[in-house]
Amino acid sequence: GHTGHTADMNIFLDDPEFAEIILKAEQAIECGVFPERISQGSSGSYFAKDPKGKIIGVFKPKSEEPYGHLNPKWTKYFHKVCCPCCFGRGCLIPNQGYLSEAGAYLVDDKLGLGVVPKTKVVWLVSETFNYSAIDRAKSRGKKYALEKVPKVAKKFNRIGLPPKVGSFQLFVEGYKEADYWLRKFETDPLPENTRKEFQSQFERLVILDYVIRNTDRGNDNWLVRYEKQDDGLDLSDKDSQWTVTKESTIKIAAIDNGLAFPFKHPDEWRA
Repeated sequence: GHTGHTADMNIFLDDPEFAEIILKAEQAIECGVFPERISQGSSGSYFAKDPKGKIIGVFKPKSEEPYGHLNPKWTKYFHKVCCPCCFGRGCLIPNQGYLSEAGAYLVDDKLGLGVVPKTKVVWLVSETFNYSAIDRAKSRGKKYALEKVPKVAKKFNRIGLPPKVGSFQLFVEGYKEADYWLRKFETDPLPENTRKEFQSQFERLVILDYVIRNTDRGNDNWLVRYEKQDDGLDLSDKDSQWTVTKESTIKIAAIDNGLAFPFKHPDEWRA
């Protein structure tokens, strides 16, 4: 089964909660609930689900990164082959985005910033990932051998498709792209307390990006969850003034941290 391929690779002894989530993703794949490719972005990234089909994380395989050889978004590969000097970021080590994603969470965690959803390096295998024709042909051949000649098939190290290494970031619910909320706040300003909290969290985001030397932070790759204060449920009678008011809450999530940790200054023009 699929789970057997990756279960011994995904061991998180220091974080049983995260290990449980990865196990659910593996079990879902085993049951035929496969990760779903995300249409946005310039690389192959996937919504990982639990067996009930609920999204639990975002998986970004190393081999499907913007300039990875199995990136399903062919335009980036075309850029790399035809115009290598005009595209990409020469200050970054190519194909290390998954480590940058996990590294950003480590920095966030150690500094106590609390803006990056938990992200770790994991191995997953799914037929919805982008594999080469050779890998798919090998997989079919091994499955056929397993059915027809079980003794020979037992000698194979692995039946099926090869696992992919990548970053797995826990999915955050109830968030929208920052751009959406920033436009809203122009016409409907935040209450003062909430505005201060928003500023404080934004400053943490700035600190994170400064420390990890992030080369790519637009309003489409940080998220905001805002729950507006209700007007209060009036429980008063004529003699008492009790009201229950729900405070506004606001929270920032820094996603897409794969273009950080440059090895030199980004000193060139970028298209």
